[in-house]
Amino acid sequence: MKAMILAAGRGERMRPLTDHTPKPLLAVAGKPLIVHTIKQLVAAGFNEIVINHAHLGYQIEDTLGDGSQFGAHIAYSPESEALETAGGIINALPLLGNAPFLVINGDIATDFPFAELKNLTVDLAHLVLVTNPEHHQNGDFSVDNNGCVSDNGIEKFTFSGIGVYHPDLFKDIPLGKSKLAPLLRAGMAERRVSGQKYTGFWMDIGTPERLQELDVYYRQQETH
Repeated sequence: MKAMILAAGRGERMRPLTDHTPKPLLAVAGKPLIVHTIKQLVAAGFNEIVINHAHLGYQIEDTLGDGSQFGAHIAYSPESEALETAGGIINALPLLGNAPFLVINGDIATDFPFAELKNLTVDLAHLVLVTNPEHHQNGDFSVDNNGCVSDNGIEKFTFSGIGVYHPDLFKDIPLGKSKLAPLLRAGMAERRVSGQKYTGFWMDIGTPERLQELDVYYRQQETH
């Protein structure tokens, strides 16, 4: 299974840090945020990685190269302007192939065991949900006892930015800017989206303060 890291966002909430550095290259515990994710993916058996980029994307390619330094093969999907999540995935489909693939937001940190997803059978999509963080207390989606994800359950959890998608989810959607949530909701209405709740470590690195929190967390992990 191939993996894609979404790295095209402008990182507005991270400014001025992102004025001269793309958000995925912001340093955490001495390494770019995206390098932590790449190393986790390779350790979990994901060696074929696709990365999309837009804002200052050449810096991402210059830093990561072809991925061989991490034991991976990295292919890039450049965007002249950020195409949103679904648009970015659709633009990268020629690199991702016809089988289901893993997609991870480039601005999250987690200890989720990605190897669990490597041989997963999915219909249209499989989402990893997490406990609602303080800044997103209402959550996004529910998951029932059969692992079916919906938009209208009583208890909602937050979408982690980790999902496995079948290319059919994006069928007949034209190239260009396109959001992921409406496609997922359409799949949920047909009961074709599965999911699971993860209760381990997860952070959305959306602000300079949370970047600093993550830096402290990783450095503490290194000393244990």
